[in-house]
Amino acid sequence: MIIRTREERPLDTTTLRELAGSGGPYASVYFEDSHDTEDAAKQLELKRRDIREQLAGKGAGDATVEAVDRAIRDGRPPIGRSGRAVLAAHGRVLLDEGLAEPPGAAEVRFSELPHLVPLLAHSAVGTPHLVVIADRAGADITSVDAKGRRQSVTRVDGEDHPVHKVRGGAEAHRDIQARVEENVHRNLDQVAERTAKLAAESGAELIVLAGEVQARRELRELLPKPAKEIATEVTAGARADSATEAQLDAAIGELLTGRRLARLDRVAERYRAELGRAPGLAVSGLEGVTTALREGNVETLLVTEPGDATVAVGEEPAQVAVSTGELAASGGGTGTERRADEALPVAALSVGAGIVVFDERLDLAEGFGAILRH
Repeated sequence: MIIRTREERPLDTTTLRELAGSGGPYASVYFEDSHDTEDAAKQLELKRRDIREQLAGKGAGDATVEAVDRAIRDGRPPIGRSGRAVLAAHGRVLLDEGLAEPPGAAEVRFSELPHLVPLLAHSAVGTPHLVVIADRAGADITSVDAKGRRQSVTRVDGEDHPVHKVRGGAEAHRDIQARVEENVHRNLDQVAERTAKLAAESGAELIVLAGEVQARRELRELLPKPAKEIATEVTAGARADSATEAQLDAAIGELLTGRRLARLDRVAERYRAELGRAPGLAVSGLEGVTTALREGNVETLLVTEPGDATVAVGEEPAQVAVSTGELAASGGGTGTERRADEALPVAALSVGAGIVVFDERLDLAEGFGAILRH
């Protein structure tokens, strides 16, 4: 049985596959738990009571209702705007995750399959990265995991004198300037070496360079090739200056959001291109997607707004079809009717497929599409 808290490793499909295979029925709860107003605690208490009543009204057992209620009641308040997902079954919380943003509306379900689409749409999982705030004397390097949590802060200090050039044209002044440039170069070389090592150790997918303009530019040039390829500069931040922290956070947030949206654009572009080919490695709509899932031929399941559509599900998660008749004809038995937005993500996880939830940038027939493996 999986029991995860909000402080553990980031969401991944392996975790979800194990969760979906643990056996239902499941309580799937999504709600906003923002803590950015004076009455935030009161609002959360009202939501907690409402969720408890809804679960009981939908048939959840007392132990499961109590497990969800306790998780909400005892959870650590977030900072600012936030959302939360709590999934439970048989009196145990299986997953308790903070969301990157609040869901549009609270959702409370109690069903044989877990409802995973909101979790996938609003997951806080992002890009593990390093933030390097550099100046002429060294840098502060912060490692941030895929959930946006700071894992470590490393300070690299080199020679602090002399690191600033002086005015004048005499020979002595030129010697001082040469020593300044040499010291700065040596300091930033140490930073580059440490940054590359930390990036490799932490699995960083992005290195954000901030701080003094000249320092961060020279630092980028000194990075080894693998680190340099994932490095980018932002025009914010300074060492030991709390006044610039908000600006730096905003710049990094914008950068990470841009990367996430760019990934959605790439997946959407690939899907459209494959769908336009004959034959292409893409299908659209419930019939094409369920057939591909039964064949284990889905690389990535795409989801938009499937509404209340249902499919037939057999004894195995990947045995899905648009009707019980088609399921029986394919060897899946008589089957049971389930919501498509629950059954198809679970089927996709069972065949090792990725899942991407899209916004309005992609229009999918019946709310589903798939990029095929072959």
